Amino acid sequence: MSRPITIVTGGSRGIGAATCVRLAADGHDLVLGYVRDRAAAEATADEVRAAAPQARCVTVQCDTSEERDVERLFDTAGTELGPVTGLVNNAGVTGPLGRLADARTEDLRRVLEVNLLGYLLCCRRAARDMARTGGGAVVNVSSAAATLGAPEEYVHYAATKAATDALTVGLAKELGPAGIRVNAVAPGVIETEMHAAMGDPDRPAKAAATIPLRRPGQPAEIAAAIAWLLSPEASYATGAVLRVSGGR
Repeated sequence: MSRPITIVTGGSRGIGAATCVRLAADGHDLVLGYVRDRAAAEATADEVRAAAPQARCVTVQCDTSEERDVERLFDTAGTELGPVTGLVNNAGVTGPLGRLADARTEDLRRVLEVNLLGYLLCCRRAARDMARTGGGAVVNVSSAAATLGAPEEYVHYAATKAATDALTVGLAKELGPAGIRVNAVAPGVIETEMHAAMGDPDRPAKAAATIPLRRPGQPAEIAAAIAWLLSPEASYATGAVLRVSGGR
């Protein structure tokens, strides 16, 4: 059997990088999208090849909020590896932590463009390609913030993740007849570099007391959920938002 060919956006670090390594071990060939850190992307590609020497992994620099970059990402996948069978919509930004009243318009716009428009553009292209080839699977990375609201932290980010959940449910119904499954994973607080980028590197440790399992999650735990939703074992799952948040 041919290997699945899966695009992972935001694949150079955190949940995206862990997902690339897990999918390679599960038999996927990968297209790893990254926005700026080429060294990190290549390091993840090296991890992929170490985990699965037979796996092919192509890195593509792209900003998923730009239509031309998304088209180039998918075109490169088709040219270098073959028809895309899976998409992990993971690229995302939060902007600085803080109250909505204090947020800068440029930060709000960037969060909306990457987290929502970027997901829409990637889903649109995946829907077109997968319909032509007879099916596939999409996993959107959402967040537990979609239902918690993230007050005092990033209400705007939470709003984009609530939109991600709506996108997942609606698109699953729209694409089901074409044999395309669409699901989401909603992580809670996960130990990644994202917290430092938003201005609070100690946030996972501080949040532990509010999590029923009393610890933050690890990227590999989210990657495992994503891998399951892409796998044949999840063949009857579509339109689901799988919460992986330690009970939060």
